[in-house]
Amino acid sequence: MASKIQASDRVQVNFKSGNAKTAFIRKYFALYLISVPGIIFFLLFKYVPLLGSVIAFQDYNIFKGITGSEWIGLANFKRMFEYTEFITILKNTLLIGLYDLVFAFPVPIILALLLNELRIMAYKRIIQTVVYMPHFLSWVIVGGIVVGLLSPTTGFVNQILSTFGIEPIYFLGDNSYIRTILIGSGVWKDSGWGTIIYLAAIAGINPDLYEAAQIDGASRWRQTFSITLPTILPTITILLLLHMGNFLDFGFERVYIFLNPLNSENGEILDTYVYRAGLVDRQYSYTTAIGLFKSLVGLMLIVIGNTFSKKATGDGLY
Repeated sequence: MASKIQASDRVQVNFKSGNAKTAFIRKYFALYLISVPGIIFFLLFKYVPLLGSVIAFQDYNIFKGITGSEWIGLANFKRMFEYTEFITILKNTLLIGLYDLVFAFPVPIILALLLNELRIMAYKRIIQTVVYMPHFLSWVIVGGIVVGLLSPTTGFVNQILSTFGIEPIYFLGDNSYIRTILIGSGVWKDSGWGTIIYLAAIAGINPDLYEAAQIDGASRWRQTFSITLPTILPTITILLLLHMGNFLDFGFERVYIFLNPLNSENGEILDTYVYRAGLVDRQYSYTTAIGLFKSLVGLMLIVIGNTFSKKATGDGLY
């Protein structure tokens, strides 16, 4: 008798939980409906193309297709690491990615903290608009602006140098400057847009914390380091982990517009090499192997970074 009562209780509980889930879905049905286009987008353009990654293990022939091409195992990956030029390009990608992480990632945080200290709202909005407007420019336009500024004959930078008696410098024709140009142009273009995220996080801080700090005599610097930064640390952590996941994806167009035979030794990255070897030379299997390698490295960095983040701050992506 007792077992029958327990069984009926379980059925009743399951029935109630089923009703609760149905009610929840009905309550937020509009949100589920809105999410459908996004889900379809990711399925069609993010997950379905993953099936094409199998050509990394084939000697792919566009006329024979995936089913008719010869399977060659890990030969493309072996060729990738044995190719001397690939090692140089991988080194360039790692260095540029590291410079971008060290020098470019903190800039939006610093900008957000500085803008947060402005008390004249009109001036604050003008500055914020000016710094994030370059985000809406394409890299082609940004490249044209930078090339014009750095021109050895008519460039504004060389005109300033000439006033100090310094000979004109062909910045885009020198390997030693290309990485600085890539990072600097990226900071100018995207740092203002990233600032919006941190300003939104700062806006969510409870004002009572600042009032209590002022009563205790804390200066603005002290409030920044003791209240603002610790409060937005979860946001910084999430964005840092996402940045690490794209560590090897510096951006094709961001580099290609500045690349030329004079600076390619230090400027060419995996994305531009994939374009040259994959689309121009039609080495589809080889470049797919490179893309798969990049994805695996990004996944490893996210997993490692998330593990350290959870141990250090208690926050992570998952």
